[in-house]
Amino acid sequence: MSISPGSYTDASHELPASAGDSAAAASATLSPLYVDLDGTLTYTDLLFESVLLLIKRNPLYLFLCVLWLMQGRGYLKAQIARRIRLDVALLPYNEELLTYLRQQHVAGRRLILASASDRHLVQMVADHLGIFSAVMGSDVATNLKSAAKLAAIENDAGAAGFAYAGNSSADIAVWSRAAEVIVVNAAPSIVKQAQQLKTPTLIIPPRPFRLRLVLKALRLHQWAKNALLFVPLLAAHELTAAPWLSTLLAFVAFGMCASATYVVNDLFDLASDRAHPRKRARPFAAATLTIPFGIALIAVLLPLSLWLAAVISPVYLGLMLLYIVVTLLYSARLKQVAIVDVLVLASLYTHRILAGGVVSDVLISNWLLAVSLFMFLSLALVKRCAELEFMSGDGNVALAGRGYRTSDLSYLISMGIASGFVAVMLLALYIDSQVGGEMYPHAEWLWLILPVVLFWIMRLWLKISRMEIHDDPLLFAITDRTSWVVAIVIGGIAVAASWPGAA
Repeated sequence: MSISPGSYTDASHELPASAGDSAAAASATLSPLYVDLDGTLTYTDLLFESVLLLIKRNPLYLFLCVLWLMQGRGYLKAQIARRIRLDVALLPYNEELLTYLRQQHVAGRRLILASASDRHLVQMVADHLGIFSAVMGSDVATNLKSAAKLAAIENDAGAAGFAYAGNSSADIAVWSRAAEVIVVNAAPSIVKQAQQLKTPTLIIPPRPFRLRLVLKALRLHQWAKNALLFVPLLAAHELTAAPWLSTLLAFVAFGMCASATYVVNDLFDLASDRAHPRKRARPFAAATLTIPFGIALIAVLLPLSLWLAAVISPVYLGLMLLYIVVTLLYSARLKQVAIVDVLVLASLYTHRILAGGVVSDVLISNWLLAVSLFMFLSLALVKRCAELEFMSGDGNVALAGRGYRTSDLSYLISMGIASGFVAVMLLALYIDSQVGGEMYPHAEWLWLILPVVLFWIMRLWLKISRMEIHDDPLLFAITDRTSWVVAIVIGGIAVAASWPGAA
């Protein structure tokens, strides 16, 4: 098989004169090294990354992908590559392999990046790294994988022989004809097959799979938000067991649904997460968990959560579906729109309270909804301000993947503090409406809640100015001892106000 013009690019360059005759002599004794890209040089797969970028741009492209695939995988890759902008500088590269390749490059060895990904994307990676003399990649007519890749490599290497670095079963065919085998990030079964062909020159093991990575991706600590489902029961002083059990089941369903949407969000947000000083460590951004694994998590959690919601109540199922639609819109578009993003976040918090009222069959007062909306708007602004504080500290002027600049920080802080104070004012009006009521026989005690809530809000924003909150106020509150004390005090005041025998 001859190499088609579109699948091979020679970008060779002379070694610097300072390398001297020793480098030239070394290069003469080393066979050219062909390096696979997806799963080898980088821990991710450019096709999956590209599809996610395309779907994020317009979900209807998913149907076009099916039509393109019918014309061949090479055609599919070419059509996708034409429509996306992939920042190859942010890809999670295998640093151990990259160090080895740079050493080989300095020694004068000819390195060729040979990948089944679209040739234009492969060229972008080679240009970024600056150590490859040529690239091979798929084009409209050819999917450069397995036997096709072997034919292209043999045509380029000639009788001199070649070395090959790969990671998957598709690379077995190439290793079978290689003079030198390098195994990178491969499963034990693949390593065994490679060893049966030839003793590998180098084996770079994969990063270990750990359960904590899965739990981190599911963000189980965020399930604390779903405790808002129980707020209607607490506000109504409902003590019977049945509604609490129903709400507990709804809590589990909502948790699984939320975890699935967090995974969707992370998959759509790979580039901006990789540009973030802390989010770059997230499992999918760092590729410690693969994109296919994330899709599998979604495929399990989402249907199961919807099934549980349908068992609880058709109306609750409807609210869950609405939550999914809004969160998907948020992940794909709305998070990039300034102000709209925090309003959506605040609404999603309040949505949980509405869902809890449906499950427990408790009528939710307008007071509760109003207080919740403004309080959660303040918390959403805390999150954005914390992110902007740290981004400005790193010298950035804009928040990656968001619609904010560091110059917006003072205005966002003002909005956040104002929202928190409005929530307290609405709470004061609610307390005043309860004086003389049956729900709180001693409603005057509730006034003690106001300074406690004000203290917590002002302390929260003070910590933002001191950069003591990273980006998630909920996680901060869960791990903050003072926040727990505030919650206990508020709970104690509420109990005292509603206790018939209180003095």
